[in-house]
Amino acid sequence: MASRSVTDRIFCYQQSETEVIETQKTSLSEGLSDQEVMKRQAELGPNKIDDVKRKSSLQIFFSQFKDLLILVLIGAALIASFLGEPHDTVAIIAIVILNAILGFSQEYRAERAMAALKELASPNAKVKRNGQIIITPSTDLVIGDIVLLEAGNIIPADLRMLETFQIYIDESALTGESQPIEKISHAIMTDLHLPIADQKNMAFKGTQVTGGRATAVVVSIGMATELGKIAGLMKNEEEVKTPLQNRIAHFAKILSLIVLALCFIIFIVGLIRGEEVVLMFMTALSLAVAGIPEALPAVVTISLSLGSRVMSKKNSLIRKLSAVEALGSVTYICSDKTGTLTENRMQAGSFFVKGQKTTSIPEDALGDLAWENMIKAVALNNDVTLGDKGQLLGDPTEIALISLALEQGLEIKSLQKFLPRLAELPFSSERAMMSTIHSTGKGSIIFSKDAPEKILSLCKRSYNTDVTNNLIPLNIDSELLASQ
Repeated sequence: MASRSVTDRIFCYQQSETEVIETQKTSLSEGLSDQEVMKRQAELGPNKIDDVKRKSSLQIFFSQFKDLLILVLIGAALIASFLGEPHDTVAIIAIVILNAILGFSQEYRAERAMAALKELASPNAKVKRNGQIIITPSTDLVIGDIVLLEAGNIIPADLRMLETFQIYIDESALTGESQPIEKISHAIMTDLHLPIADQKNMAFKGTQVTGGRATAVVVSIGMATELGKIAGLMKNEEEVKTPLQNRIAHFAKILSLIVLALCFIIFIVGLIRGEEVVLMFMTALSLAVAGIPEALPAVVTISLSLGSRVMSKKNSLIRKLSAVEALGSVTYICSDKTGTLTENRMQAGSFFVKGQKTTSIPEDALGDLAWENMIKAVALNNDVTLGDKGQLLGDPTEIALISLALEQGLEIKSLQKFLPRLAELPFSSERAMMSTIHSTGKGSIIFSKDAPEKILSLCKRSYNTDVTNNLIPLNIDSELLASQ
């Protein structure tokens, strides 16, 4: 059963939190009752993306025999068998089967790999039902469910935020926005239909929470979600033949016509010369078999298989062998980069320490006081958390910084105990800077993070381990540093 939304999305982000709860007929404190959940599940169906009807193994295998040239070869094998040429028959059939096995193997492995990838996108969800917080499979969610979100969660359905606590969501895979988006809970008052990237009080299925926490209500499930709409476009996609497939089909037609024409001419000429009808018929059929290039499909398939193997070593999944040739014919690929061609994963690329810029960190960085202080600063002035599976969760920029510290062998937990955080001034559009205050045991120290020119404009002295008194007048051109 197809899923749908009880609320038109254009009104949902315009409504206040109270209006949304009333519209969805739910309760922020209690959630839905089990009876109401069962009723809505029966009405709207499960919260899942409909699969494109997957082919069975037999269907995948027999689909390898659809090409015209393969059909011509099968016809040639039948003729060879009729003429009493077992060697030709066996050779042609062997080539046809080899071609089918190679194509089947590639497509079957790709289908299995894509099914495994789909399983990764089926998280559980923390919801409030009957006044209790429970963990349930995301497929069991219904419209009106109250969902609790925290860092690391995959958004299980399209949600309207009700309460937010500095929650950031990575929507790069859906909108292409490279930076996580801070979500709000209040209504967006506008008469315009906003694109999903501007619906700041909404969270969409398949995106990920990178920081903070929130309470939200489900407003769309399954194929009615934004992700479901994209899947629907893919589901209705018609299979288009590649340039190579079109050329081989055209070649097979021309070859068949030429062979048939030559056989007919030789048959007629033989009859005119007074040859026996049966003899000329058998001769014409023999020529038809001889004129068919039996090895051509196998050569094409083997070549494409080699190309597919090379691409698989570079982490490119090829579903159909014919796509290898089509991809080789592409001159330009137009695609949104972040979350599509890239993983939205950043890396620290350059450093300015002790008055010098460098793109690499010395091997003994933790033995050099200046470098060690810099690495400690990026590790402590950071809100990245560790997920259940050991993954880093948070803002991509902060993940890049703390990864830098981890790569140098810094023990983050020990450092946090040695310099515990006392307070934090989070990043805001007004202040444009993040600062954390840490206890040193004898006092406190502040670490701040922002663009170089912003930080340097607030500084008068710099710390230098190569001089006796350590603190020296700051004489770095901040604008020059920023431009580098």
